[in-house]
Amino acid sequence: MHILVVNAGSTSLKVDVFAMPEEVCAASATAERIGKGRPSLKISFGDEERVDRSIEAATHADALREVLTEIAPHFDIDAVGHRVVHGGESLTAPTIVDDAVEQIIEDFAKFAPLHNPPNLSGIRAARSAFPEAPHVAVMDTGFHRTLPPEAFVYGLPYDLYEQHGVRRYGFHGTSHEYVAHEAAKTLGRDLSELKLITCHLGGGASVCAIEHGRSVATSMGLTPLEGLLMATRCGDLDPGVVVFLQDQLKMSCAEIDDLLNRKSGLLGVSGTSRDMRELLKEADTAERARLAINIFCRRVRFYLGAYTAELGGADAFVFTGGIGENSAQIRQEILAPLQGLGVALDPESNQIRAESGRVISMPDSRVSVLVVPTDEELQIARCVAEILAR
Repeated sequence: MHILVVNAGSTSLKVDVFAMPEEVCAASATAERIGKGRPSLKISFGDEERVDRSIEAATHADALREVLTEIAPHFDIDAVGHRVVHGGESLTAPTIVDDAVEQIIEDFAKFAPLHNPPNLSGIRAARSAFPEAPHVAVMDTGFHRTLPPEAFVYGLPYDLYEQHGVRRYGFHGTSHEYVAHEAAKTLGRDLSELKLITCHLGGGASVCAIEHGRSVATSMGLTPLEGLLMATRCGDLDPGVVVFLQDQLKMSCAEIDDLLNRKSGLLGVSGTSRDMRELLKEADTAERARLAINIFCRRVRFYLGAYTAELGGADAFVFTGGIGENSAQIRQEILAPLQGLGVALDPESNQIRAESGRVISMPDSRVSVLVVPTDEELQIARCVAEILAR
């Protein structure tokens, strides 16, 4: 069985074809800069790159047509899986897409305006291309459907939750779920007996407390803005700052949204870059670059400590995402002050790069530390295969 997985970002499109149940990625395509300048397309079949060219793609539908022109002749597509960032309380599990589901995704664009619209565009383009195949929406928020009320209700008038859905939803759920399963495999234990804290650290970043396979706390909230310091997002913030910006600086809602989502975070603090790799190069000579790194590490450390308390102890901390997987220095800076929690990092193992999950803590570390490369597209394919089997 071949499952096509579509992950439509704001200006990008990632498409993979998985042979299931073997879980082999038979083809992978990435389109960048959709609707901006000269979009590019790269396609690989297995380990062989066969396409690397510019395309005409003003929309995600245009980009998907270009991808399918190259990929479709080689596979019979049995089903299509779609990443959807926000499903609210209406879509909490992988769901067969119909017109009503499309409407729900469109409705929740109010909480994820940068993500749900392109997700929906990809769904509509794929449904047009494969009208007979089942299409399955897999929500980033879905894994966090197990959060208890005390973890998702804000300290606001309860009517705002009941009438308008204002609550913590959490994101990166597909990644957190995938790395939790892979971490259990790496440890040789059953996920149902583990207490894990997973750290998805990339341009967007979040932490999740996972108790016996269930999400019980997570750092992102109503939107992907809450929680950790990120590439351009501020993360946790006194709500009074927003009032100050409106009242004293006369900023509009749109200007504040732009400030908090696109001009803050690592970029806002450093003033030079949103890329952790660049900031690490500047850290010895640029005070604000070092400050941005310190804030980032401190925020992650804060959540690791808080969630260890939430779980009553942790079996493992798991790092994933572009920063979490690739920056040994950031992992070391986050974990060094946590020896009191029983964390003993193995300096040599921490420096090793690998494509599979690995333990980077000392054998006598009370809390194991793992690095697990994430694969959200494979997790989506697994969800699609599971729902089809049912």
